[in-house]
Amino acid sequence: MSAPNRLYTVLFNKCPRCGVGDFFITKSAYNLKNFDKMNRQCTHCGENLVPEPGFYQGALYMSYAFYVIFMLVYFLVFVHFFEAYLDYFLISIIPVLIILTPYFYRLARRSWLALFIAPEARAEQ
Repeated sequence: MSAPNRLYTVLFNKCPRCGVGDFFITKSAYNLKNFDKMNRQCTHCGENLVPEPGFYQGALYMSYAFYVIFMLVYFLVFVHFFEAYLDYFLISIIPVLIILTPYFYRLARRSWLALFIAPEARAEQ
């Protein structure tokens, strides 16, 4: 019996309970028409992926944490390796953050739900 790895389910758009069904309808975060569309239930195990209204407000804090961590790492790499000025850092990070917004949106939602749903052990095949 093995349970799906939480990190795997968060990074690869999978259900946190079974690790098989998709969390979002589309696989790509950059399908801008549908990047925020979620399955209401897991297509494999039937787990409710929208537990209650307002549940994903907590994902805002997860998203904020991801942005802060990314910006700190980006800043340290930018200053250490490129020895650039703060102006160049600020100019370069704005488009990068805009491009990463759909990815962080999805990552925060998957991470938030993974905190509350325990992986289900499944039989080895």
